Amino acid sequence: MYEERPPDPDLAGRVACVWHQVSESDTTHLVVPDACVDLIWGPEGLFVAGPDTGPMPTPMAAGDTFVGIRFMPGVAGDVFGVPIPELRDRRVPLSALPGGRGLPDLQIDESGAPEPSRPERRLEAMRAAVKRRLARSDAADPAAPTIAGTLMTGRTVTEVAWDLGFSDRQLHRRTVAAFGYAPKTLQRIVRFQRALRLARAGMPLAEVAATSGYTDQSHLSHDVKRLSGVPMGRLVSPVRGPA
Repeated sequence: MYEERPPDPDLAGRVACVWHQVSESDTTHLVVPDACVDLIWGPEGLFVAGPDTGPMPTPMAAGDTFVGIRFMPGVAGDVFGVPIPELRDRRVPLSALPGGRGLPDLQIDESGAPEPSRPERRLEAMRAAVKRRLARSDAADPAAPTIAGTLMTGRTVTEVAWDLGFSDRQLHRRTVAAFGYAPKTLQRIVRFQRALRLARAGMPLAEVAATSGYTDQSHLSHDVKRLSGVPMGRLVSPVRGPA
């Protein structure tokens, strides 16, 4: 079972959702790139899931419980005390990061942790820590949402830079700093996520490809396999797990 909810109003500008998942059987769940960064409390404790560039198979035993706070693409900023590119394609214990060790406002006491069967209490502790940290952290790049949205339209990186008033080098620097990816990689990921949403809504794949800015359905299939490791048909039905 997987469930996600909107964030509290005072987190809405930086957080996409809060979520929890309980595995009903022994399985390996496929997590695919979405340009987000998550703070997660799982069976092994608290960890940060950085922005992915490819599929991340996640082993889950029956009864395993995960709760998470998902930051919007490009807006995690310095919350975890390290540059976002250092988290790319990584799952890092919170205690191993400067944000978990040297920033008291982000610390969460795991010694008296509520039982995994009480995900709401774990989320409460995580929300409180994130609120404290956001109150003291530097703001994210205000251009990040516009960069992601414009790259999603299918225009070239150079065209997007021109539209936003940046040079190619400025766009590259700001995109890597905010998302952990170069612009072309970010473009593939946000386009893939748009296509996935449309396909899950029931749109035929040929129409999905055209609407999402792919050259054709073959181009869509190639990119989906490259980013997820599986065909689109495998992604349309499954419930999304911890990122």
